[in-house]
Amino acid sequence: MEDKLEEYKLEEDISVHIFTASAAMVGVCLTVIGLVRVFITIKRIDTLADDILAVASLIFLTSCLLSYWALRTRKRQRMYRIERVADAVFIFGLLLMVVVCGIITFIIESV
Repeated sequence: MEDKLEEYKLEEDISVHIFTASAAMVGVCLTVIGLVRVFITIKRIDTLADDILAVASLIFLTSCLLSYWALRTRKRQRMYRIERVADAVFIFGLLLMVVVCGIITFIIESV
């Protein structure tokens, strides 16, 4: 019985971590969008970085909402499925952030 309770606690901890990290990443994306827009205005160049960041922020928001849903659900099996989707969406958002970092680095090097 205690093992099942500990397993449930660990799963709940994962949802909490996804929730807090994805909420923070939405803020990071919005901040970097602002910085990229300033850079674009000053250097008079155009880039897809801010558009990709806007998509990434929506992906992180989706992950945040899914993890919140997982925390609020009562059925363990459903919680586990929603948590896995939230985790996959979060990883996809992180991959998009890496792409944006590459684009920004390329633009800074070429200017």
